[in-house]
Amino acid sequence: MALEYRNELKYVVSAQQIAVLKNRIRPLMALDAHAGENGKYTVRSVYFDDYKDTCYFENEDGTSPREKFRIRIYNADEREIHLELKRKERGKTHKDSCSLTVAQCQAFLEGKGMACMGPYPPVLQKFILKYQSELYRPKVIVEYDREPYIYKAGNVRVTFDTGIRSSGHVGAFFKKDIFTRPVMPIGYHLMEVKYDGFLPDAIYSSLQNGGLTQETFSKYYLCRRYNTGGVRKNGF
Repeated sequence: MALEYRNELKYVVSAQQIAVLKNRIRPLMALDAHAGENGKYTVRSVYFDDYKDTCYFENEDGTSPREKFRIRIYNADEREIHLELKRKERGKTHKDSCSLTVAQCQAFLEGKGMACMGPYPPVLQKFILKYQSELYRPKVIVEYDREPYIYKAGNVRVTFDTGIRSSGHVGAFFKKDIFTRPVMPIGYHLMEVKYDGFLPDAIYSSLQNGGLTQETFSKYYLCRRYNTGGVRKNGF
């Protein structure tokens, strides 16, 4: 069965641009119901890579297609844990996900993994295989605060991701507060625009702002690069 892909556009934006853009889209789009009282929630993901850091270098080289595994929680809450496989191909993305228990997540964080037995969802089966055969291991935590807006026609999501930060303390994944370091220039953040087959004209027009340039942007790559000082091929 053919995979269903979504368009995903990314823009580095200043705090001033975010203020203008939010004023334009608020009359058109609804705030996501998952947002807290301040209109945001905190996303925390731990990304996995193999012993050759294949995902890191595929991002660097712009390889297409490419895939990344991550485990994600929101607001540091362990009651909802998602394993996600994100596939990027020709500028579009496809995502598969399943739920994990705390024990399953801890097993992957601690280098133990899980046995290839059981009626697991396909994405978990694939991750277990990668974990065992290609030595996938946790590499970096990526955290940011997200303000999400939705529009039903075209299944549109516009998100403002602020305070993008990284941490190498993967064992502290479930702690409420962890030590992180910012990876973006002061005053700059990320806007993502995601949609299915089309972007409605009203949304497109509202997002037109002088100086916006679509960019290739990977939070994983950026956080790995700045958290460890970069990764060298073949370990050298």
